[in-house]
Amino acid sequence: MSAPEPERLSKRMSALGLASRREADEWIERGWVKVDGQVAILGLKVLPHQKITIDKQAQSQQARKVTVLLNKPIGYVSGQAEDGYQPAVVLVTPENLWRDPKSKAAPVRVRRQELLGVVPAGRLDMDSTGLLILTQDGRIAKQLIGEGSMVEKEYLVRVRYTRSGKLPDADMQRLTHGLSLDGKALRPAKVWWQNDDQLRFVLREGKKRQIRRMCEQVGLQVVGLKRVRMGRIVLGDLPVGQWRFLGPFEKF
Repeated sequence: MSAPEPERLSKRMSALGLASRREADEWIERGWVKVDGQVAILGLKVLPHQKITIDKQAQSQQARKVTVLLNKPIGYVSGQAEDGYQPAVVLVTPENLWRDPKSKAAPVRVRRQELLGVVPAGRLDMDSTGLLILTQDGRIAKQLIGEGSMVEKEYLVRVRYTRSGKLPDADMQRLTHGLSLDGKALRPAKVWWQNDDQLRFVLREGKKRQIRRMCEQVGLQVVGLKRVRMGRIVLGDLPVGQWRFLGPFEKF
């Protein structure tokens, strides 16, 4: 059996879930990372058995990074502004913070500076609504949209069948497994009827306009799409256009 190859320290830290690669490089430059008790340098390569320790300053900086849940309205794009449409991040303001009427906790005071730098972890197209995660934390972004992510995304999808009769069982089965997009087979999905004109989709990937394009292949037109869950985090009662913080004990 061949010996393991050394890999770049920042890549190893990312694989261990300690930090994003960009964050790890920043910490290394600041002298906040040690390998086997020695201060690491940028570009250092390490072996799996070597011990990586993080300075408390880095841990404190990381703990201050925020992640928010937004109920994105129709008409906002999830990423950069395009064709005159605003990005959803413009809604993440102190004024739009949702205060759960059922909560007994004291109201949270939020400064705009705390929310700077939150970016979408995943896409939700302009014509769709529902749960959009925005974060300053590279670890969460990697967990949700990194290569190989297996976090489930759940959607309620209102549809209209454009062919005669009703959707055949064989085409329903194709929605769960058997379709391809952009020349590549899709991962198996869970799809079932919620009611007569609404499907529930659970996916483990997020190609551009994936559900709409899947539906088109079997003769369904999407007339409404709402994301209601990402991993263990649900949209719940969060009103359209408002947001809340990801709680300290909430995990995807």
